[in-house]
Order: sequence, then C-alpha cells, then structure tokens
Amino acid sequence: MSTVPAQKLREAVFQMLYSMHMATADRKAIEDLLAKELAISKAAAATAYDRANAVVGHLQELDERIASATLAFHIDRISTAEKNILRLGTYELFYDDEIPPKVAIAEAVRLTRKFSSPEAAAFVNAVLDTLYKRSLGQAVDEQAIHEAVEELKIIEDVANEASQEKPLLED
Repeated sequence: MSTVPAQKLREAVFQMLYSMHMATADRKAIEDLLAKELAISKAAAATAYDRANAVVGHLQELDERIASATLAFHIDRISTAEKNILRLGTYELFYDDEIPPKVAIAEAVRLTRKFSSPEAAAFVNAVLDTLYKRSLGQAVDEQAIHEAVEELKIIEDVANEASQEKPLLED
C-alpha cells in the first residue's frame, strides 16, 4: 500500500466532508470518485472517509465551538467550503492528539487559500486561533475576528451584487 502525504490526505478528508455535506451517496461511491479524482489509492480514500466520518461524529460540538468564536457572524452564513475546513481544523485541534495545534491551524489556512479565498483564510485563521487560545486560557484578539468578518461581508456583498448584474453575454 502506498502512503499518501499528510497534506493530500487532509485535502481528501476535506473533500469527503464537502461531499457528505452536499449530497448523500454511499461510502463506496464517494471513495471511488475521490480516489479517481485525487489520484489516491482506494485504501487512502477509505482512510479519508473514516476520518471525515469521525469529524461528522462530533459535528454538533464542532459547530458549537465554531459559532462561539465567530461572534456576530452566524455559522449559517459561513460558506460550505469554509465551514467544513473549520470543522476539520477544530476537530484536529480538540480531538486529534497526533496533530500539533499550530499545524492544524496552518493546514486549515492552507486548505482555505487553496479552495476559497485569502479573506476566508484570514477568517479561518482568526476563528481557529481564538478557539486554541481560549482552550489555553490565553487572551483572545477579538478585533482580528471582527476584521476578518468585515472582510468576508465585503466579499459577500460583492458576490451578491455580481450575481444580480446582467450577464456580459446573453443567449
């Protein structure tokens, strides 16, 4: 069995979570699809599925932790990609003793940059940093979250405006 680098496995776990969030499909179908799309072994896809399932097993606690750190930005407003990255990062922070907290945060930020935007990466970083610092009893920089939320709101507004504009080309 070939081993998959930790970063690629984490990407597969994120994509499994995203897939589980978007639609219901049987385990084998999801594993086969991601093994093919990500060019990983079926064993690695099975490992990613098991890890995603572990995250799903803690969904309520994860979402409560995330919501507690997002201040006025309601968790339902967080896009599916960022929400699932936050879930994975929070899971790694609090339920996976093999991953150092700083690595969990850095990897969540990396995933967000890859699958979303720099503004969303700043938000993910602020949320996970807040959760980690709280767990250590350290002071939290709430201003960082407020700034990250404001950046996300601006991006959200721009996207909403763009979706209401007339297309450049019409049929």
